[in-house]
Amino acid sequence: MKITQTSLDKLSNILGESDYTVRYERGTFQSGWCLLEAKKMVVLNKFLDTEGRINTLIELIPQLKIDFDKLTHESQKLYEEVLKKTTLESK
Repeated sequence: MKITQTSLDKLSNILGESDYTVRYERGTFQSGWCLLEAKKMVVLNKFLDTEGRINTLIELIPQLKIDFDKLTHESQKLYEEVLKKTTLESK
């Protein structure tokens, strides 16, 4: 995946289409993110660069409850790609 703002936007769309809110805030996040599950909110450290934000979302998305049927076709393909990448890295 290319490290561009467009890639970051596409990953954020997966969360948005699953009713998660993505916010960029200051904080002392150990891993660069904080998840408020009751509100379906993902808070990323705003000081991360684009590559850090993309890598954080790729790490985070497989851990969330994503409603595959709510995703657009483009987001479904990207979501499957993220899951596949995560599965390959964990082996």
